Parts: sequence; structure tokens; C-alpha cells
Amino acid sequence: VQLQASGGGLVQAGGSLRLSCAASGRTFSSKDVGWFRQAPGKEREFVAAISRSGDVTYYADSVKGRFAINRDNAKNTVYLQMSSLKPDDAAVYYCAAKTILGSITTSIEYDYWGQGTLVTVSS
Repeated sequence: VQLQASGGGLVQAGGSLRLSCAASGRTFSSKDVGWFRQAPGKEREFVAAISRSGDVTYYADSVKGRFAINRDNAKNTVYLQMSSLKPDDAAVYYCAAKTILGSITTSIEYDYWGQGTLVTVSS
């Protein structure tokens, strides 16, 4: 599976962006998908994730109520709608996919990673 993240850009604080994670391959619907982010000088952190069927979602406390993750398995795409963005949300955002069961919020559980898309939030 190859993942392509897109949709990043520059936005003012309080604004919105929608990130997309497009996957190649026919097995996308059998994989959980997560979004992680990494800001300069900081460790990669979990942001949100969605189960392979799309019926269960997970969010970091820092984005709960502001971000929404959903997926369209027919289009092999997962979306991250980000609203009420804050300067602290600025980072490179990565999407990742995993097949094996296990923690959906832990980056080491993920087998496939996209290249990242940069989100910049101006204050």
C-alpha cells in the first residue's frame, strides 16, 4: 500500500483545512488509518485514527471537538477535517495505515506511511 497525503497549507488561526490520504492498492478497506503529526523539535504524536470499517474513530485530547476523521473506502481515501486551528497545530502531518490488530494510537503499530503534508498556522 502506498499512501499520499495532501491538503496542507498556510491558514490563519481559527481557520480550517482538510487533509486527504489517498491509498493505492485493493486492500485499503482492511486497514486502520491514522494521522500523526510532528512539529520541529518535537516527537511525532498521534492525532486521529479510524477503524478499517469506519465505524470507530479516535482522537487525541488536544484535537477532540475540532478535528474529524472519516474515510471513503470506495475512493481509497481518508480525510482529516481540521477546524478552529491553533498555532500549536502547525506541523507536518502524516497518514499511516496498519493491518495488524493492536493499539491504533501508537505509531510503531503502523506498517505504511505517507510522505507528510505541511500545515502552517499563523497567529
